[in-house]
Amino acid sequence: MVGHLFRQCLVNKGFVEIHTPKLIGGASEGGSDVFPLDCFGQEACLAMSPQLHKQMTAACSGFERVFETGPVFRAENSNTRRHLREFTGLDLEMAIHEHYDEVLQVFSDLFITIFDGLNSKCENELERIREQHPFEDLKYLQPTLKITYAEGCKLLREAGIDQDDYEDLSTINEKKLGDIVREKYNTDFFFMDKYPLAVRPFYTMPCPENPKLSNSFDFFIRGQEILSGAQRIHEPELLIERAKAWDIPIDSIQSYVNSFRNGALPHAGGGIGLERVVMLFLGLPNIRKSAWFPRDPKRISP
Repeated sequence: MVGHLFRQCLVNKGFVEIHTPKLIGGASEGGSDVFPLDCFGQEACLAMSPQLHKQMTAACSGFERVFETGPVFRAENSNTRRHLREFTGLDLEMAIHEHYDEVLQVFSDLFITIFDGLNSKCENELERIREQHPFEDLKYLQPTLKITYAEGCKLLREAGIDQDDYEDLSTINEKKLGDIVREKYNTDFFFMDKYPLAVRPFYTMPCPENPKLSNSFDFFIRGQEILSGAQRIHEPELLIERAKAWDIPIDSIQSYVNSFRNGALPHAGGGIGLERVVMLFLGLPNIRKSAWFPRDPKRISP
């Protein structure tokens, strides 16, 4: 149902569904947590994100608004209750016409559509789940609560929790911030924007007002990140500059950089994990309960 509501909402907003390769050269986002492969003598890996391809289609092809649902692979040896090695990604990318807040509004509308749809279309199923795993109904506002990263850090410090404005949030601090926001604003769902540039991927657009910040955002459900997104860099020379700052070999992303050389629209987007949406909406104790055939570091069958 989550996937159905995701597609339905975006199609109604003029998005086009795409399908991108899951066998790629190099790393999807310049990271190291990929499953490497030997593709007939060429180095390759399983895609940890459709990021680069969806940018090409949204910013350079004339489609402007695209989305995809498909498998995502992460070679992280994380044996936690909220991580999987393979999960279903719900991704979108869209051209920006005036301001990157446009994508924030789309994501806000998207999540509210999903939450409203689950509550209205799955009443019986929700009650059956509640019998086995009692949970509180998700609280969310319309419109969605928006705070800046600096405001979120300030809320933590006011509660006596050490958090610098330019350091990344730990998982523990994310959960504590979720509790603070719920108490202060009566919502389990909110998002923060203007994250520090240093803690975001190389292709993230720097904030024009403060070069230490970025035009990026995270959405949270019950104190856990559910979506990470941003405005992307669409200027080749700036993209190369940022890749070098991350020590990413330019030849490994050359085709990606070249795709913007004939002109690209400003654009933004993000990716959602379907299983994590289900887990957090239902307040489940472990993400494995929201996957038919969970894949973690110790499980590869059935």
